[in-house]
Amino acid sequence: MRQKIDINKIKGLPTTEEMLAQEYGEKGTISRDEFDAKSRAWYYAEVLKSARKSAGITQQQLADKIGKKREYIAMLEKGETDMQLSTFIMISEAIGLKFSLTY
Repeated sequence: MRQKIDINKIKGLPTTEEMLAQEYGEKGTISRDEFDAKSRAWYYAEVLKSARKSAGITQQQLADKIGKKREYIAMLEKGETDMQLSTFIMISEAIGLKFSLTY
């Protein structure tokens, strides 16, 4: 059975931006910039992890293909470390992802 949504309750909810500003600071602050950077790193790591799994490649196989240790791949996938663009490109190519930059 579908439940009817009470629009008045929704109107009182904070926006995502309001919640982020309260928790991490306004856009442009150091704490917010750090949060945003970690969020992007986590997102890209999730994309790579999902693609790696779809390709049927283990962390060890990926590490061997790009000349890194499996522990490094695990840290990337957990969002515990940041990666350089060159590493992102190597991983992408190793798991068959194609991407392009547009201007």
